[in-house]
Amino acid sequence: MIIFKPMKTSYTSIFFLPVLLFSYAGVNAQNPYPAPAQTKSILIMNGTAHLGNGQLIQNAAIGIRKGKIDLIADATTIKLASGAYDTIINAAGKQVYPGFIAANTSLGLVEIEAVRATVDSRETGTMNPNVRAAISFNSDSRIPPTVRTNGILLAQVSPRGGLIAGTSSVMELDGWNWEDMTYRLDDGVFMSWPKVSTRNWDDNGPGPLVANDNFSKQLGELRKFFSDAKAYCENDKAEEKNLRFEAMRKLFQGNENLYIRADYVKEITEAVNFSKSFGIKHLVLVGARDSWIVAPMLKENNVSIMLSRVHSLPDKNDDDVDLPYKTAFLLHQAGINYCLELDGDQEYHLNRNLPFAAGTTAAYGLSKEEALMSITLNPAKIMGIDKTVGSLEQGKDATLFISTGDALDMRTNNVEFAFIRGKKLDLNNEQKGLYERYKKKYGQK
Repeated sequence: MIIFKPMKTSYTSIFFLPVLLFSYAGVNAQNPYPAPAQTKSILIMNGTAHLGNGQLIQNAAIGIRKGKIDLIADATTIKLASGAYDTIINAAGKQVYPGFIAANTSLGLVEIEAVRATVDSRETGTMNPNVRAAISFNSDSRIPPTVRTNGILLAQVSPRGGLIAGTSSVMELDGWNWEDMTYRLDDGVFMSWPKVSTRNWDDNGPGPLVANDNFSKQLGELRKFFSDAKAYCENDKAEEKNLRFEAMRKLFQGNENLYIRADYVKEITEAVNFSKSFGIKHLVLVGARDSWIVAPMLKENNVSIMLSRVHSLPDKNDDDVDLPYKTAFLLHQAGINYCLELDGDQEYHLNRNLPFAAGTTAAYGLSKEEALMSITLNPAKIMGIDKTVGSLEQGKDATLFISTGDALDMRTNNVEFAFIRGKKLDLNNEQKGLYERYKKKYGQK
C-alpha cells in the first residue's frame, strides 16, 4: 500500500487539518449508497443507441438481464412477447451510450490536494512496480459520484512519481470498498521516460529549456532494473522473493501492459526501442504529444496511445494552434489504437470533462461515433477489458447510461439513468446537492 510521507506541521496547520477533515467526512456522508445487484430485467426502448464501436441504431431496443446485455436490436425489426421484461424505460428522443472509461487517472487516490493525508497517489523511491493503485482507492471519495453524472462509469487508476510509479487497475465507480470496485486488477506497469531537458515554471510562466544532467544516470537505472527483473523472472529457482521484481513477472509474460509516459519524438522513439529490447509485448505511450509525427513507426510496432489533454495549447511555437485538437484525427487516420486521457493539474476531478474533450476531436476531423470510441471501446481494448465492456453488444456487461442530449456536448449532456452491470445508480452527489441548496436560497426557479 502507498505510504504517506511525513508532513511538516505548524500550529496553524494542526488546527486547520482536523477542521478540514471533519468537513470532508461530513461531505462523504452525503455520497449515495452503492447500488444493489440487478434483480428485475430491464428493456430500454426507442432511444438512439451509440454502440461505441462506430455504429449507431436510431430506434433501439436494449435488454438487460442479470447484469448483461441480452438484447441489442433495431426496435422496428423485432417482436417481443408481452411481459418479456419486468421494467420498460421509454428512451424516445434520448441517447444511449456505453459507460465512458477514464484512462490514467488518480481518481480515488486524491481528495484534497492541499491536505497531504488525503493524497495517496505516489510512493517514495524511484522503482516501485509493486505499488498497487487499487488497494489505495478510496471507495468513500466524494469525487467519483460527480464524474458519474457525466457518464464516466469506469476509471483506470494509476500511481504517480518516480521512474516506475507502480501498477494500475481498472475500477468501477460504484461499490462499498476497493475489492467491490476492482474491475481488472493490475492491468499494467506505469513508468516515466527520463526527460532529455526540463523546464522550470514560475509566476511568469514557463522558463527556458535546460538539459537534464541526470538523464544518462536515470536511463542507466531503468536499464539495470529491467535487466535484473527479467533475469529474476526467468529464474524459477530464486531462493528469496523480491517484491519489486515479482511485480514485473506478468509484464514479461505478456499479460500486462507497459505504460510509458513520453511526449516528444526522441523520448517516444527511445521508449519504443527500449521496450523492444526487453521483449515487452504490449506497449502503451501516455501523453505522446508528438505521436502523430512518428505514426508509421508506432503502427509498425503495434504501439497504442493514451493521448494527453486535448484542451491545451501546442508545445512548440511553430505548431498549428489547433494541433492538440486534431492529433486524435491524425492518429485515427494512421490506424493507431488510441484513447484520451486528462493527466495533469487537478485531473482527478476534471475527468468529468472527458466526454467534452472527445467532443472537441469530433469538431476537428473525427465523426461523432469515431470520437466516442476514444473514451469507450478504444480504452477498453488497450486495458484488455473489451470482451466485456466498452460497447453496447449482446453478452457484454450492461454498463451504460441514458442522456437526454448529446453526451459529448457540454451544452446538452444530461445523464438521466446510469447502470453498472445492470445496477441502477443513484446519480445524486455533493455538487448536485449544493446546486439545489443555493438555487433555493436565492429563489431561482
